[in-house]
Amino acid sequence: MRTINEIIVHCTGTRAGKQLTAAQIRHYHMKHRGWRDIGYHYVVLLDGSTQTGRPLEQAGAHCTGHNAHSIGVCYVGGLDDNGRAADTRTAAQKAALRTLVAQLLSQFPGASVHGHRDFARKDCPCFDAVTEYADLSHTKNNPL
Repeated sequence: MRTINEIIVHCTGTRAGKQLTAAQIRHYHMKHRGWRDIGYHYVVLLDGSTQTGRPLEQAGAHCTGHNAHSIGVCYVGGLDDNGRAADTRTAAQKAALRTLVAQLLSQFPGASVHGHRDFARKDCPCFDAVTEYADLSHTKNNPL
């Protein structure tokens, strides 16, 4: 297994309410970007269900310079009705993301949580993942 020290949260950059699946993202990444698979390891749908993307054993293709040692988690959404960056997560997505991040922190002790925007000049994931999940990182990885 790869050494994992970062969990990086993304959004699809699609308008609120527009559903995408991991299969659709995989198709786009392979056909239009020329990648060998979907870039993310997990995709959280509007209803909060989580779909598996690239196997964890494989480096993702989601954050330049960080793929070798990270897990990419992506939620569907990130743009408002006018196409502007916005936190469009549904209540179900918020709950599912929190559960998934907690599980990953438990599975990979010592990993830290970041948003894609912490490493790139992007709004992705349209909320501050470091702050959102700070309590999970603190209790799981940085006991005082």
